[in-house]
Amino acid sequence: MKVSDIMTADARCVGPDVSLAVAARLMRDLDVGSLPVCDNDRITGVITDRDITIRAVAEARDVEGTPVRAVMSPEIIYAFDDQDVGDAARLMEIKQIRRLPVLNREKRLVGIISLGDLAVEAGASLSGEALQEISQKPHADVHA
Repeated sequence: MKVSDIMTADARCVGPDVSLAVAARLMRDLDVGSLPVCDNDRITGVITDRDITIRAVAEARDVEGTPVRAVMSPEIIYAFDDQDVGDAARLMEIKQIRRLPVLNREKRLVGIISLGDLAVEAGASLSGEALQEISQKPHADVHA
């Protein structure tokens, strides 16, 4: 099974200059904990609810005046839409992430794959293993 078979297509993203407040409201409205950050049609990072909480709110930053780029995670971890679902699940395990942007081979954002997508479409075994690994304490080479 390919990633494109189970991903959520038409993923929403935010621009790097959008305020944290706008990004947080979009996360709330979409009921998600992370959003890809796109500059034009290229992904440049990911902003998570944790980024906003730990890097902005905890430091008393102005969420209306602080742009997403100031606190986003610049490391871009992604899967290609034509990759095997098992490969994407292993990448999520290794990097301990619950959502993975999906790109086409031109490196344009085409979707998101989540643990929920794995559970519903790929089966309990694959998603259970991924969840177990993701929930472990971070490995030494993984950013928390």
